[in-house]
Parts: sequence; C-alpha cells; structure tokens
Amino acid sequence: MAAGVGLVAAVCVPERAVAVRAPAPAPAPAAAPVLNLVLDGDRFSLRDAFAILEGRPVVARVSDAARARMARSRAGALAALSGQRVYGWNQALGPLKDRPLSPEEAEQFQRNVLRSHSAGVGPPLPHDVVRLALVLKANQMARGKVGVRPEVPQRLLSMVNAGVVPVMPQIGSLGTGDLQPQAAAGLAALGEDAPVHYRGAVGPASEMLPRAGLARTFTFEAGEALPIISGSTVLAATLLHAVHRATVLADQAEGAFALFMEATRAERGSLDARTHRERRIPEEDAVAARLRAMVAGSGWMTEEGRRRLNPADYHPRVQDAVSVRAAPHIMAGLRQVLAATRRTLLREANASTSNPLIFRRERGPGYEFVMGGNWDGSIMGHLADSLNAEITDVGVLSQELSGRLLSPRWSYDLPANLAGGSVGLNSGMVQVQTVAAALVPEMQVRAHPAGTLSRPVKDGQEDHNTMAMASVRDLHENLDRLETVLAVQYLMAAQGIDLIAAKMAGLPLGTVTRALHAEIRRFITPLGEDRYLTPDLERAISLVRGGALRPSVEP
Repeated sequence: MAAGVGLVAAVCVPERAVAVRAPAPAPAPAAAPVLNLVLDGDRFSLRDAFAILEGRPVVARVSDAARARMARSRAGALAALSGQRVYGWNQALGPLKDRPLSPEEAEQFQRNVLRSHSAGVGPPLPHDVVRLALVLKANQMARGKVGVRPEVPQRLLSMVNAGVVPVMPQIGSLGTGDLQPQAAAGLAALGEDAPVHYRGAVGPASEMLPRAGLARTFTFEAGEALPIISGSTVLAATLLHAVHRATVLADQAEGAFALFMEATRAERGSLDARTHRERRIPEEDAVAARLRAMVAGSGWMTEEGRRRLNPADYHPRVQDAVSVRAAPHIMAGLRQVLAATRRTLLREANASTSNPLIFRRERGPGYEFVMGGNWDGSIMGHLADSLNAEITDVGVLSQELSGRLLSPRWSYDLPANLAGGSVGLNSGMVQVQTVAAALVPEMQVRAHPAGTLSRPVKDGQEDHNTMAMASVRDLHENLDRLETVLAVQYLMAAQGIDLIAAKMAGLPLGTVTRALHAEIRRFITPLGEDRYLTPDLERAISLVRGGALRPSVEP
C-alpha cells in the first residue's frame, strides 16, 4: 500500500483549537527513469500512456522506418494534388470547403488555420494530458497516412522532450476532432505567441522555445496544419487520464467496501465463488475474489463476531441488504466498461484519425486522397458516458453503505451516528455522511450522457457532433466527487471498527482490511468526543486522491 502524504490541519479539542502536524512524509522517491519512446504508429502501449500521465519524463522520436514511410507518403500526396481537389490542401475548410487555394497561399493558409481555430477558453488541460496528446498525435502521424513530413511530428515531440507544455484550453471542442486545443499546440510549434509552460514559467512560445534549446520558428507546409487539428487525440488523452483515475478509484471502492463489511460483520456468503461463477461475468468473479482476499482471516465476519455485540439477544442473519450482497456485481459493471474503454483507446492510439487520408492507389501508380470522417469521437464519447454512469453508480452505492453505518438497526448495533462519546451529547459523524449525500445528486446530474445532445454547427457542414469533450469533462468532475464520497465511507467504516473493537477483542480483522484500517489511523485518530471534522475528512480525501488506500491485492 502506498504511503500517505503528511498533512497539516487544525483539530479542535473541547477547550481550544491547536495545530497538529501529521506524521512526517517518507523521503521523496528517486526521480522516475526516462521513458524512451520510438514511435512507429503501431506499437504505442497503454502502459506508456499511463507512464506519461504519471509524470515520467519522456524522450520520444519517430522511428527510421516510419520517417521513410512518411517521406514516401508526402511525395505521393504532393503529386496527387495535381489531379484532385483536396479538403485542407488546395481547398479551404468547413463551410468554405468549395473555395480553392493557390500554391502560393498554402503556407499562409496553414498559419491562418491554426490562428482561426485557436479559440478555446476555460481551464487548461493538465500538463501530463497535454504531453500525452502530443505523443499520440505524433504516433498517429507516424503511420504515414496523413501526408505530412516526418519533421512535423518530430517538432511536436521536441517540445515534449524539452519539457515545453502548450496551454490547451478545455472548452470549445465538440469532440469532433481536436480543433481548438491542438490548434493552440500548433501555434506554439510554429513559434507564435501562444502561451506555453516551461520550467515553472508561462510565456509566449516565441520566447520560451529558445530558452528550451529549440528553434524559435517552424513552418508548416501545404496540408500540414489540418492533421494537427483533425483527429481525436486530445479526447483520447483526456479519456485515458479518466481511465487511469477511475481504475485507482475502482480499487479503492473495493477496499472501502471490504472495510464496511468488517464494521458490520457482514455475511461472507455473498462473496462465495460459486455464486459469482454461475453469473458468468468474469469481472464479477474477479471483484468477488479480491474481496475474499481482503477479508481473509477475519474473525469479525463470523457467527462469533456477529454474536459479540449483543449476545443476549442474538439472532443469526438470513442475509444482508442488497447493497451488500450485490456489491460485487455493481462494481463489476465499472470494471467491464474500463476494460472496453482500454481496448478502444489502444486501437485509437495506433490509428489514423485525421481527414483526409492518403493511400497508395490499389490500381495504378501513385497515391490518392480519400476524404471521410475518421476524426469523429463518438465511440470514445459514448464510452465516457458509460464510464460516468458506472462511477456514479459506485458513488451511489458508497453513499448508501456509509448511510447504513449511521443507523444501529441497519449497521447491526453500531452506536447511533457513530458517536464516540455519549450519544446525544455527541452527534458523531452524521454530517460527515451528509457530505457524500450532497455530492451524489451532483454526480447523477453530471452523468447525463452528453453524447445524446448533438447539434449542427458551421452552416450545417458539421451537422452531427459527438459532444465527447463535454462527456469527458463531466466524467472528470465526477471522479473528483467520487474521491470525496469514498473518503467518507473509509472514514466512517474505520470509525465503526474502532467503536466496537473492545467487544471484538481476540478476533482479528482480515489481513488486507487490517492494513487499510492502520493506514487511515496513521493520519486520522478515532473520533471520541465531537471535534472539528473538516480536517479529518480532508485528510481522508487526500489519502484517496493519492491512492494510499488502494488495497494490496492484485487489481
């Protein structure tokens, strides 16, 4: 289990407020090794993508074979222009697609395309998402199907290698290509005054690129601006980031559920492998197996453990509530969508997603352009909507479970409100649970599938839009909320365990659940008399956000 981070927070005791420093953090880990990438358009892996998202420094280049392939494709594309009118090469864009461009206008047109499309607003994409988007764009170009010179993807990679991060605004894209965000990166690559980050400073690319040891300017030639903005690499990078975050939270949702089972001394029968095998859902089998591993060796989840709290009036349980018995199935839904999304993203990372594409003629010599809709992001957008629905359902489940812990009847005799002192005089954790209850409706509203909300734009030329960037933005907002909802469940389950620990003396927790409980207690003391609880919850959120409560079983 990863070590938590040290926090400073105010903790109230009955008479006075004092500042308490959490345990000192562990020494900083050694610098991550450089990720060396040779891109050929066919073998980029999700492992590499996640390494970039985790902040690994990158040194990337286009393979020699891919450079040669791109050079042949470029020569074929230029030759094909003499007999074909091609969108974005010798014709204008969008509603102006029927306007021809002369060869003399080509260079200025590339610059103008990037300027006109750099109209995004709002918060910028995270640095590591930007780095990944540029690497994905270069890898896709390396396939040799968009007709650009090999110097174009290498220019993008040179910024990544040097630590230059273009500022890419999040708002403006309809998910129908990379238009606004990648246009900002394209302007930076040209050396215009588009803002970039470099070594903690922000400034115009025209000033920052030379500081990073890169050429101040670069020129896009005929047809090379459109492949920068045509495609769905920003969408793919942002969705990959969501998959990475959701996977860590899915692991921690299982850990929080295991800790809940210990606190309520739940029936182990709901995890029986035979039941889950009979449903024939591999992800459900895997969730149940991990949960069995987490509570393995628990003496709390036994008849003896259930008898301890009220031996004089003990009645064996027939079965637990639906939220407990069906939890492996509910959480398996999230795992299924994550797996489907990973498969799609792996294909996307190694595909040609621009328009138009250039192909060697199947009959006759030379190359030809084919215009289509390969930039469209509908499938990724709908997967983002599905993933959002699943993480929202996990949030609903978590909130329901933490709510059960407040009720002596629903929790099987835990003290009301999880109060640590005299119940009534002390209100316990009732308002901690309310935080989760407040966030779940927000999650439910943001889980509405934006992919069903297409609207036509650009004089009807783009009359179906995926709205996929809106889907992914909603997804990330709900991942933020889920961090807090799970933190509430962890905090309350740990409190429930501590409140009855004396009565359970001699009975162990499971091996993994014991470690999860200990990790929480490294930073948050059990609640006795009522105290200022915001710092406790903020510490718990920080632990979840940092992945410190990820169970130490194979995910």
